[in-house]
Amino acid sequence: MSRHVQVTFDAHDPRALSAFWREVLGYVHPAPPGVELPEGADPFAAWDEFLERAGVPEDQRNSSSAVEDPDGQGPRLFFQQVPEGKTAKNRVHLDVRAAPGLQGAERMAALETECQRLIALGATRVRRFEPEPPLSAGFIVMTDPEGNEFCLD
Repeated sequence: MSRHVQVTFDAHDPRALSAFWREVLGYVHPAPPGVELPEGADPFAAWDEFLERAGVPEDQRNSSSAVEDPDGQGPRLFFQQVPEGKTAKNRVHLDVRAAPGLQGAERMAALETECQRLIALGATRVRRFEPEPPLSAGFIVMTDPEGNEFCLD
């Protein structure tokens, strides 16, 4: 029997980092327990209202955040606030499949287009690796706004 996986990120600003990854992956922020969010509603405002009703002090309301695949297929991403900064290269990273089924120049052009979109959201481009068939189709290494490495693949 397979297991479900949640990927957890340590973060300084869980809300901002979750908003970045929501846009990268096309995920959504889940509603607070017992709350149904109408179409177009601000999930952060709903969480603020929920946490206020629950008595959570305002300075603790950005201690965590999450995003989920709206289709229920991909893993949930959880962001937890930590006091320390990132000090080394992450040992696990996400590969974002941004050019499925494409090869060669067409694939790399699609990755470059996605790279530019993510830079506008706060990502940083690190390095491009050209295709080296048959072992590599080419990819772009990037970091999210808090310095976590990921690949456009």
